[in-house]
Amino acid sequence: MQLKNAVALVTGANRGLGQAFAKALLRAGAVKVYAAARDPSTIRLDGVEKIRLDVTRPEDVAAAAEACRDVTLLINNAGITRGSSFLATGSVEAARAELETNYFGPLTLSKAFAPVLAANGGGAIVNVLSVLSWLNLGSLATYCASKAAAWSLTNGLRNEVRAQGTQVLALHVGLMDTDMAKGIDAPKADPADVVRQVLDAIVAGREEVLADEVSRQVKRGLSAEPGSYFGDGSH
Repeated sequence: MQLKNAVALVTGANRGLGQAFAKALLRAGAVKVYAAARDPSTIRLDGVEKIRLDVTRPEDVAAAAEACRDVTLLINNAGITRGSSFLATGSVEAARAELETNYFGPLTLSKAFAPVLAANGGGAIVNVLSVLSWLNLGSLATYCASKAAAWSLTNGLRNEVRAQGTQVLALHVGLMDTDMAKGIDAPKADPADVVRQVLDAIVAGREEVLADEVSRQVKRGLSAEPGSYFGDGSH
C-alpha cells in the first residue's frame, strides 16, 4: 500500500516508538493519523487526531472502530512489561497483564478493524513484536511469552485477512532507545530508523521486518543445533 493519503491508527502513540510512527506517517503524507493512548492528554504531537483508547478495554476498541471508519493502516504498537520471571511472586498476575495488552490488545484491535480495512481497500496491519518473540529471558519470562503469543497471532492473522487484500507485517527488534529500555546499558536501535524500515516494508508489500542485527542473528539461529531459543540470550 501507499502511505500518501493513508489514514493510520497508532496505539501507544504518546511516546517512544508509537510517537515515532505518528511523526513519520505525517511526514510520509498520511492524510490523517489517529494517535491513541489511554490518556490522550499525554500525546504531545501536532497534526494528529488524539483518541482515548485502552487496548485492554473492549468497549474502547469498539468505540474506536466505530469512530475511525476511514482507517487504512493499523499499527498495534501499545505494549507493557512487568519484568517478571515465571516463578517469581506475582508472576501469574504479571503474565495476565502482559497478555491483555501485548496479545489480546492486538487481537481485539485487528478483529475490530479487519472489516474497516476491507471496506477501505485492504490496507495493512503492523504488529510490533520483539526479538523476544523467539527467546525467553528469565527476568522477562512472562513478557517473552506474551510476545511469542503475539507472533503466533500475527502469522495466523496474515492468513485470515489475505483474501481481503490486507497486508500483515511483523516487526522484530531488540532493544530500542525508548522509556521501556532506559535502564538497560546496551546498544539500542533508534526508533526513527526502526520506523523508516517498517514504512519502507509496507510500501514494498513485505510481511516481516528484522530491524537490527540482534533480531537477524537470533532468527538465523532458530534452525541451528541447538536452536538459539534454548539459550538465555547471553550467547
